[in-house]
Amino acid sequence: MQLKLKNKMKILAIGCLHGDLTQARKLAEQAEKEKVDLVVIAGDFTQSENHTPGLFKVFKDKGLNLALIPGNHESPAFAEAIAKKYGAKFLHGYYTQFGDVALFGAGSANFGIFGLSEKELYDLLKRSSDSVKGARKTVLFTHAHPAGTKIDFDGRFFGSEGIRRAIDKIQPDIAISSNIHEAEGIEDLVGKTKIISVGKQGKIIEI
Repeated sequence: MQLKLKNKMKILAIGCLHGDLTQARKLAEQAEKEKVDLVVIAGDFTQSENHTPGLFKVFKDKGLNLALIPGNHESPAFAEAIAKKYGAKFLHGYYTQFGDVALFGAGSANFGIFGLSEKELYDLLKRSSDSVKGARKTVLFTHAHPAGTKIDFDGRFFGSEGIRRAIDKIQPDIAISSNIHEAEGIEDLVGKTKIISVGKQGKIIEI
């Protein structure tokens, strides 16, 4: 997947749609209007793997480029099958590059039926980032959020130590997560990395 980019890349980052087709249509229209280069779904696009038919088709019908990772509501195998069906880039343990912007990720979470260990999350991110060569900017996508950030508000939600360790090691320009619905819109800074929590309202990010 290669794009001829403008000065900056526009990404529409979305999380936790949970099968909301009405919202998906709104986001597809927004992405078309704003001329985004890539739509990334940061997991939990189903409700316990009950997939809503047409959820990804609304984006493809607009001619939009898609990438995705699994959340804690879908297995990596299920998410990869959906990615193949709709021609989306699968970023769980992999990377893609658009011009000089590289994107990589690890879905699932550090809990739940499809949960991964902290070591597995770290290794997926480290492996995918190690494959990146010559990127001007890097964007990391996860479903779970990194530990020790503002997303851990009120002491109710605890992030992933493995993801935080990967961010400290890799130092991407931007790290995007979803999972915690109440944290949508929260931003933080870890070293040089801008941390952004996204949700079903979506957020356009320029890099």
